[in-house]
Amino acid sequence: MRLGIILLSCLVLAGCQAPELPNASAPAATASPDGRIAITVSTQGALQYSVAVAGVPILKTSALGLKFSDGVQLGQDAELLHVTHRSVATHWENSLGKHRDILDQFNETRYELRDHARRFNLIVRAYNDGVAFRYELPRQSSWHDFLLEEEQTRFAFVDNDVCFAGANKGGGYGGPQEWNFKRQTLADLGTNTVTGLPLLVQTPAAWVAVTESDLRDWSGMWLKRVGASTLQASLAPRRGAPGLVESTTPHASPWRVLLIGATPGQLVESDLVLNLAAPSQRGDFSWVKPGMMAWDHWWAGDTKMTTATLKDYIQLAADMGWPYQMIDWHWYGPPDTNTADITRPDPAVDMPEVLRFARERGVREWVWLNWHDVDRHDAYKTAFPIYEKWGVAGVKIDFMDRDDQDMVNWYEKIARAGAAHHLMVDFHGAYKPTGLSRTYPNQITREGVLGNEYNKWSNLATPEHKLTLPFTRFLAGPGDFTPGGFRNRQPTNFSVISTNTEVQGTRAAELALFVTLDSPIGCACDSPEHYRGQPGVDFLKIVPTVWDETRVLDGVVGEHLAIVRRHGKDWFLGAMTDATGRALPVSLNFLGNGAWKMRLWKDGPRAATDAEDLDTEERTVTAADTVTLSLAPNGGAAAVFRAAP
Repeated sequence: MRLGIILLSCLVLAGCQAPELPNASAPAATASPDGRIAITVSTQGALQYSVAVAGVPILKTSALGLKFSDGVQLGQDAELLHVTHRSVATHWENSLGKHRDILDQFNETRYELRDHARRFNLIVRAYNDGVAFRYELPRQSSWHDFLLEEEQTRFAFVDNDVCFAGANKGGGYGGPQEWNFKRQTLADLGTNTVTGLPLLVQTPAAWVAVTESDLRDWSGMWLKRVGASTLQASLAPRRGAPGLVESTTPHASPWRVLLIGATPGQLVESDLVLNLAAPSQRGDFSWVKPGMMAWDHWWAGDTKMTTATLKDYIQLAADMGWPYQMIDWHWYGPPDTNTADITRPDPAVDMPEVLRFARERGVREWVWLNWHDVDRHDAYKTAFPIYEKWGVAGVKIDFMDRDDQDMVNWYEKIARAGAAHHLMVDFHGAYKPTGLSRTYPNQITREGVLGNEYNKWSNLATPEHKLTLPFTRFLAGPGDFTPGGFRNRQPTNFSVISTNTEVQGTRAAELALFVTLDSPIGCACDSPEHYRGQPGVDFLKIVPTVWDETRVLDGVVGEHLAIVRRHGKDWFLGAMTDATGRALPVSLNFLGNGAWKMRLWKDGPRAATDAEDLDTEERTVTAADTVTLSLAPNGGAAAVFRAAP
């Protein structure tokens, strides 16, 4: 059997077409291009798979299958009809992510199967940074409509490994997917509740993150523990209707994804979720522009929605050189009411004057919308052309709080409608990203993260939480965390107050968030009076929001992180630590030849008690140097490196 696996792997690596295998008796392995990762599928009777890294299992034999409302269970007694292999190595450009040039390289095996007289396919891919698989339901005369009742995919980890997992309050499917990713073991996960994605697992052989990609016309995947270390896919149920997914053939499930790396930092560098997502087929998206945004939000204080307030924030954006300003809730009066009209500004907002004021200063507006108001009577069909005429750059749509099939389809409908009217889209109250920003680049970012707004009413946005997010939630895609709070406090001095909201961690750590957390639209959360004249505001004037290259230099989940990202010829560094202050050495070998000017924003000498204490430093460095960052407890550092003239 081992010889058969090796031969099949060689066929994959050579990119050869394998012969038909109508009666294959041995499990088939698909190896990653570098040969390190292998996913093995058994088609004898029950359909199963396993995954190994360098020959060490990380997933033991795990079930595959789909159960439908008519009682048919595909994968229970599967008959293998054909097997084909292919190898792909292509590049594509992403101007809105963490790498501009993305290598899409994988080996793929396609299993054509039959069960209960129904044909279906299992597509398996192995990359150097993970594996993925999906189900395909081809068109067939005897099977057109279907109602999925259960996805029987399992992830059977070998041991009771440490994991970092999040769940909605109450353990159900509904909610905005804003949670702390708690360190626990797989056996700690609930059997009567569901765990959200991504799920990060530390196995003896590798770090593994479970998530999904290309979620379209399907229901969002969650996980439910069904054994000591075995998890099963659990899809969000339809609302007011039976089953999980109702559709027609041909159809494909989302990709079930395992990101795999020797270190958690390698997962941060991965673009696997985007590689698996469908490329855009809708023409020119060159009008989609990333950048920083000012935010007239209640978070910063008792902000009133008036023309004067909006002008103050527009002026902040202009002074900072930011291209955008967000007009937040209540601009069209009380939201989520039967009379709410997303085309009629509240009398307190003189929209023509606001738009004129912004246009004169080179700032474009975004507008906040409650999703019920967008959806009611298809109001977006009237509103989006009006926003385009106004010159609005994008819409921030809030409070969906679910990922059942109907809502998943609604996201795509809104992204498509936004694209038709040159509107970028930022979903708040959202589910995790699944690569839709590749399919519709105007869906440029989304929330689905416990972000800085939580400081308004809780102490959940801790430094440890912010040091866990890059290795968990942000593995799925960009997140609108809204960094940039300048009322910085050590956690022991932090207070939950209704105005002038505070944030936990030092000023330098808050600056670092603009590098450690990626979002093509960088929404700075604080108010003009808290920014103007403050130390560190100069960094917010220059930090980009998209990157040509990303490298994690050092990192331990929830403890510390040092990451560098390149934008054009310049490199930006972000570093953070938990409650343990530390001297963190950073090799500068990522720099090119010659001398470089480094400007460093770092914790000041009093930062351990006065979290707003910030120092700056400038010096000339080379790639041969190592810079030791002195990080205060809950502190950080940010830097820019530019080639010396």
